[in-house]
Amino acid sequence: MDGTTTDEWPPKKKQLTMSQDVQTKLKILADAAKYDASCASSGSKGTRQGSKLGSTEGMGICHSYTPDGRCVSLLKILMTNYCIYDCQYCVNRVSSDTPRARFTTDEIVDLTIQFYQRNYIEGLFLSSGIIQSPDYTMEQMNLVAMTLRTKHRFGGYIHLKSIPGASDDLLADAGRWADRLSVNVELPTAGDLQQLAPEKKEPEITHAMGTIKGRIDEFKTEKKAGFKVPKFAPAGQSTQMIVGATPTPDLEILQTASSLYNNHDLRRVYYSAYSPIPHADARLPGKSPPLVREHRLYQADWLLRFYGFDANELVAEADRNLSLDVDPKLAWALAHREYFPVDVNLAPREELLRIPGIGAKSVARILKIRQHHALQVADLKKLRVAWKRTAHFVVTADHNPGLKKLDDLHLKQQFVQQPRQLTLFDAHASAKSGEV
Repeated sequence: MDGTTTDEWPPKKKQLTMSQDVQTKLKILADAAKYDASCASSGSKGTRQGSKLGSTEGMGICHSYTPDGRCVSLLKILMTNYCIYDCQYCVNRVSSDTPRARFTTDEIVDLTIQFYQRNYIEGLFLSSGIIQSPDYTMEQMNLVAMTLRTKHRFGGYIHLKSIPGASDDLLADAGRWADRLSVNVELPTAGDLQQLAPEKKEPEITHAMGTIKGRIDEFKTEKKAGFKVPKFAPAGQSTQMIVGATPTPDLEILQTASSLYNNHDLRRVYYSAYSPIPHADARLPGKSPPLVREHRLYQADWLLRFYGFDANELVAEADRNLSLDVDPKLAWALAHREYFPVDVNLAPREELLRIPGIGAKSVARILKIRQHHALQVADLKKLRVAWKRTAHFVVTADHNPGLKKLDDLHLKQQFVQQPRQLTLFDAHASAKSGEV
């Protein structure tokens, strides 16, 4: 025992205390924040009957990842879902009849501290609708972060959604208190914005990103020069764009992402599949795009950032969209068979990175291993490469029978998972195992 004076051991955690009013606001504003893809919501919908401690209700807590790969839990909420803009794809637009709520600064600070002290969260993700003006909204969000940092000495993670159109001074102030800033580009092209969100201007969005990048670069330069300068958004900046609200093809989406990475040094571009909303504009589609499209965009984004691919290389389909049947790297390999086979014992790193089924970590291991001996098929399998995809594209030191099919016109069909009707017995097995 450590000298505690409580009668029970171990002592029970205190229940989270919040008024009915705050609880109602939390329900509305945490639900409204779920459309932001910068971090994924989690939590089941129910709580065990009769429980007194702990809750799994999905109100406001989500998971995100720090630059070093750690997973952190965040309180993810909007400051308010009132918004003076009328973006047609947004449930919080001014013409929407959704229930409205607004937290005060003290309420957000109090909730964050209470959640943190109970070890529910490690930080705060705060976004907001635009109220009065971009400057006023940014001021209120900065006030929350500043109060947490100065009054409560809060050292946890803070992610603030920056408001395009806010002054440079307010953006600079936001970076002083937050670990990460993000400015949503919203839609893939300026034409899309003009069509569905005419009050949001591309120059304002890119100006905000440029201001943040300039401040981050300034901080790094001064730190490198040996000056002791206050941190500015040490986890960098990110953005999000909605996919499928307009007919813009994947090629233009990836070109926009590539431009943002190159010009504004973003850490991440998040892709969020459009979700139909009540009383939607007639120009919007009636249903969401297939989730696999969002998945393919994330795969292609990974290839842009870590595998040396260009956006124009990755889209080979006639409609300028990524293939939904196979992943973008395999689709590129199937369309460029003249590039293969690649000899894993001789090829440079850039060529190895283009082999389907071999990731960046495996490439690093291959480069080390082949300094000692020539790689064979068994060596690649030990590295846990996706051999079914890799087999047709590589030359090894021993015989590789899979290579014979490289020129087969029907090779793609081997990788496409054919849909099939589940039988009653399949459903019984999945019900027992829990697998979908």
